Amino acid sequence: MSDTRLNGIIRAFESGKPALTAFSKLDRQNAIEMSDAPYDGIVFEMEHNPYDVTALGDALQYMLNRKEIADAASVASRVTPIARIPSNGAEMNQAFAKQVLDRGCYGVVWPHVSTLEQAYNAVASCRYARPRNAPLYEPKGARGDGPATAARYWGLSTADYYAKADVWPLAPQGEILVGLMCESTEAIENLDHILANVPGIGFILIGEGDLSQQLGLARQYEHPEMLGAMREIVEICKKRNVVVGNPHTTTKNYQRLVDEGYRLLMSAPTRSYGVIDLTRQSAGY
Repeated sequence: MSDTRLNGIIRAFESGKPALTAFSKLDRQNAIEMSDAPYDGIVFEMEHNPYDVTALGDALQYMLNRKEIADAASVASRVTPIARIPSNGAEMNQAFAKQVLDRGCYGVVWPHVSTLEQAYNAVASCRYARPRNAPLYEPKGARGDGPATAARYWGLSTADYYAKADVWPLAPQGEILVGLMCESTEAIENLDHILANVPGIGFILIGEGDLSQQLGLARQYEHPEMLGAMREIVEICKKRNVVVGNPHTTTKNYQRLVDEGYRLLMSAPTRSYGVIDLTRQSAGY
């Protein structure tokens, strides 16, 4: 693991520990409070909350603490911000990913990715174009070139930003995470084929809400059929050595999730929730 790693979620993965994260509302005060919470990263929720890149830019700035940066002698934010965008995988909408990355986010969570084509598009949308004979050419980059704001936010020169603004783990030095949400039976059926053929997927996040709806088990996350479907996802991700995440980590289920192999644990965005301290103890933090 590099000492210059900027993305704290990737840092946790590389250290062999689960990354502790939470969804976050998109406002300044919440960003300030989340910036010193005991998380490796937060996910600004822009799928079911309003999509507002101006508000996102403000929130990202309020995530920075200049004293912490000076004390740590690192430009990395203590808590790494990524964003969940509103477009479903089937919409193939590259613009949302481009805009949140251009603001400075360190990753994109794509809802409802169910097919190989959708997964390829998700990764390609987070990569810059490169010569056809360049190493790691696939997935072919489709992100438009406009790095100035993101490079400034990361605290890098444009050249250094280009070097780091690629997807992990395809590019070992990459600082951008592509997260795909698996939240349908079609997605489960195609997941092994997707992970075998689309490099650059940083993690799979199980969409328990939508999956439970499709199974006729609305929000019955502990129902045997739901648990069976989730175990299938986890086993496929283990087989392909891809991180799998759970968006509803609580004090009641966190130990089971750790034992089952989840490496991205998301909780409700509150420091009094309890699961963060418990999970850190379990993970050896």
